[in-house]
Amino acid sequence: MAPNPIYLGVVGVGGVGTAFLQQLAKLPNAPSLVLLARSSQTLLSPAPSYSPAIPAADWQTASTAPSITKSGALSSSELISYLSSAPGRSVLVDNTSDPKLASAYPEFLKAGISIVTPNKKGFSSDLSLWKDIFASAASGKALVYHESTVMAGLPVLSTLRDLVATGDEVTRIEGVFSGTLSFLFNTFAPVSSSGSPAKWSDVVIKAKELGYTEPDPRDDLNGMDVARKLTILARISGLEIQSPSSFPIESLIPSELASLPATSAGVAEFIARLPEFDGSMDALKEQAEKAGKVVRYVGSIDIATKEVKVGLQQFDNDSAIAGLKGSDNVVSFYTKRYGSNPLIIQGAGAGGDVTAMGVTADLIKVIERL
Repeated sequence: MAPNPIYLGVVGVGGVGTAFLQQLAKLPNAPSLVLLARSSQTLLSPAPSYSPAIPAADWQTASTAPSITKSGALSSSELISYLSSAPGRSVLVDNTSDPKLASAYPEFLKAGISIVTPNKKGFSSDLSLWKDIFASAASGKALVYHESTVMAGLPVLSTLRDLVATGDEVTRIEGVFSGTLSFLFNTFAPVSSSGSPAKWSDVVIKAKELGYTEPDPRDDLNGMDVARKLTILARISGLEIQSPSSFPIESLIPSELASLPATSAGVAEFIARLPEFDGSMDALKEQAEKAGKVVRYVGSIDIATKEVKVGLQQFDNDSAIAGLKGSDNVVSFYTKRYGSNPLIIQGAGAGGDVTAMGVTADLIKVIERL
């Protein structure tokens, strides 16, 4: 056994979680997977030996093996107790979007359990939780990596942290941070179009059918997902943003439809009535076209003025943001060193495989540092 064995607990086996386990199974010298929790069942390697490990590639078969302990859902305190008792360092990989688990990160970290996660909730909620997470990591000598909370596996947070750590002065951050909204506007208002123009409601329906939107498209159109990502970037840049609701977020949900219930019937009514509001979106597109521009949904941070905002803006046709294809994301870092030419990161900013890649890469960094 290695001199400093590392024990891994994984919570969440959805799209990202499944892709992560597949990648984990291929890692050389992978840590021992000793805990795997889904919504209703938890698999555990029996204490005190924490052996045998759960095979990442074949965990479903292992779930019936007598050598693996089965349990119902465990509370955060039970997860902490189990992982902190392992005979080595422990890492929790949280592949959920659960705000309750995210709020318990400080307790894991104080117990010396490192955190790797794509869960935005812990890093984009109240500023006090953000501060508590990193203070607890220091006191517990544990590590926190959350690259995949912004633009999946693209190296956005690590690049920004490097810019800040090496003394560069970041002046502005701007980008398209939602794959869903990228697809919607690249389809609705392309730089060059041939044929009849697309209707906004038709584009939203198409995106939903392709699986690009949440089951309720309003969860994408309200802008909150983008606002959470901007909150994280702003905080790394040094701005003390209290919460995503502390700056302007332009919602693309017509006010008349915003109060429809978040039920299947409410979603169906939203989709059915959305064509009533195509005219207002057409007007926005035409206004931009008259100026030789395109309209896009972006997030921006002005460090000097401490202004953070999310919403529609017009861009020149030859800009990086206007030239995006499909559901790609892009972020531009304007800094003192890079001058008038920003450092640009562009690519797929959503999807199970690329998000899991960011999580797996973070785990490798944690293993190297532990």
